Amino acid sequence: MQATIPAGLDRKEAEVYQQLDAERLPKHIAIIMDGNGRWARRRHLPRVAGHRAGVASVRSTVETAARVGIASLTLYAFSEENWKKRPKSEVDFLMGLLCRYLKQEVPTLNKNNIRLEYIGRQHELPPSVQEKMEWARHATAHNTGMVLTLALNYSARSELVDAFRSIVDAAARNGGLDHLEIDEDSVSRHLYTRHLPDPDLVIRTSGEMRLSNFLLWQLAYAEIHVTPTLWPEFRGVHLLEGIAEYQKRERRYGGLADDAPRDHASQHASQHTSQHTSKTARS
Repeated sequence: MQATIPAGLDRKEAEVYQQLDAERLPKHIAIIMDGNGRWARRRHLPRVAGHRAGVASVRSTVETAARVGIASLTLYAFSEENWKKRPKSEVDFLMGLLCRYLKQEVPTLNKNNIRLEYIGRQHELPPSVQEKMEWARHATAHNTGMVLTLALNYSARSELVDAFRSIVDAAARNGGLDHLEIDEDSVSRHLYTRHLPDPDLVIRTSGEMRLSNFLLWQLAYAEIHVTPTLWPEFRGVHLLEGIAEYQKRERRYGGLADDAPRDHASQHASQHTSQHTSKTARS
């Protein structure tokens, strides 16, 4: 029986969606949004024009993900390295663009029943930006659909440092460091993403073959899909194409094909298994 096409998909999205198994959609998708600068450079435009054009890609991707029933979507919006290494004028533009995006998109998020969250060292962002972020979070807090998480001033290595500091602080407050125990579960409980399942699929745009310090702990068993499409050209149909590629993969989690669970996300939800850190063997 042919799957029902979710309302709101355009013709191209609907064509790709018909090829998907709606019962095997990834529960959590993470996206490394890359290529804004190259998109602008190819058009002889300033870099900020690429960032501005990328907002439409965010809107299309977020709405499509929510329409097809993705439970969690995490977007790598602004890294800690961006904060330190980009020109101040570009950083200031990105902060302003973020504030405008939040103001403009909250009605759309509410319309699509999307709840907004953040990960990263938010306290290091300008106070005016923190205020707008908290406003948008509060404005969508009642929504019960997809969780959209923006990684802002985010670094996976900093996240791990913060997690270990939190573990040590918690031990010091509860009996002293003699009782300190560290295992995978305790680390996961102190990550920024403790409210989320690990991603099943990570998508990187612009053809680059690296994770760029993004969710290094959480992506241990994620499937990786790299597309040459630059982020300002990425749309909901590209997201669905990434999901189609994901559904072709055989996910083994270090075991043999016959032993592997069909859907690791559902296994995580039902068994609350500890996080995996070893690299998946593909051979």
